[in-house]
Amino acid sequence: MHQSIFSFSLLLFFLHCTNTLSQSPASAPVAPPAQPPSHHPSHRPHSSPPPAPTDVMQILLKAGHFITFVRLIKATHVDFQLTSQLNSSTDGITIFAPTDTAFTKLKAGALDSLNDREKLSFVQFHILPRSLSTSDFQTLSNPIKTLAGSDDRFPMNISTTDSSVTISTGLTKTSIVNTVYTDKQVAIYEIDKVLLPKRLFPPAAAPAPAKPAESPEVNTKDASDAMSSVFHYNGVVVLGAGLASATLFF
Repeated sequence: MHQSIFSFSLLLFFLHCTNTLSQSPASAPVAPPAQPPSHHPSHRPHSSPPPAPTDVMQILLKAGHFITFVRLIKATHVDFQLTSQLNSSTDGITIFAPTDTAFTKLKAGALDSLNDREKLSFVQFHILPRSLSTSDFQTLSNPIKTLAGSDDRFPMNISTTDSSVTISTGLTKTSIVNTVYTDKQVAIYEIDKVLLPKRLFPPAAAPAPAKPAESPEVNTKDASDAMSSVFHYNGVVVLGAGLASATLFF
């Protein structure tokens, strides 16, 4: 009996092992292909473009009474120089702008006598390569540097009081009349006289003083001889032969 149970158990075990070995192993699950790491663009703040330089020409034209000065700036191409100065430097510029009325006070043909290079220097003489407020003028050292230069050919001196800024060139002396425009780049001031540098407008030579009139010299010898040739003869005054002969009767 026990032997039969043992034999049956052994048969079941054999059948179980045979069934297990006949089964194919379970397929391993297929892993999904690896995804490349996604690159998210970094969110950097966009830097704003630098502001455009101040349009000096438009400011002067809008003011309405600097037309002659604007024409000279354009004719000499100083407008391009101003744009370059404002783009390449943080110092800015200061402009002393003469009014149209100031130009009418010039001697007729004064500007026409200048050649192109001299006209360029003339316009540049009205512009400083720094932006200056009215309070900044108090700290300047003379002579002042302009775009035309700072040597003795283009001297400019500035003096200040509590209420005024005076500009002197040796030929012109004027004061700032009005502030036309100011910002961090540009300062434009109105003046009522054109700034004339000695280099371009030399003062006329003073006329030589007139010589005093010379009194005629008297030859004492001739006078003595003339007197000695006058004598009386029987009540008649007779002039000597050295003079024109004549007789005078009393």
